[in-house]
Amino acid sequence: MGIYSYILVGLVAGVASGFLGIGGGTIIIPVLVYIFGLTQHQAQGTTLALMVLPIGLLAALRYYWSGNVEIKMAAYICVGFFIGGLLGAIFAQPLPDLFLKKAFGIFLLLVALRMIFGR
Repeated sequence: MGIYSYILVGLVAGVASGFLGIGGGTIIIPVLVYIFGLTQHQAQGTTLALMVLPIGLLAALRYYWSGNVEIKMAAYICVGFFIGGLLGAIFAQPLPDLFLKKAFGIFLLLVALRMIFGR
């Protein structure tokens, strides 16, 4: 998979983040593990690297020093996430609060089930 697929992941995660207010890692980590084949450590390190300033800097450095950060992948996902976050925020504003609350809960449930029962 290449640059465009990484940017697409960032766009999807950014839209969901702006739309539902979830952290990008909720989407990006499962995608990196189940679609791109990274280990859980690599997925977590790469996700921290793309969201590094200011929150994840020290944690991302620790993962990087352990060899668990895909820098180029993180940079491209970040590009998509930057644009996607804005799009998601735009889409979310006109929606009712109850709809967003239910969408958020359903999404988290689906991700949790996949993480628990997936391969």
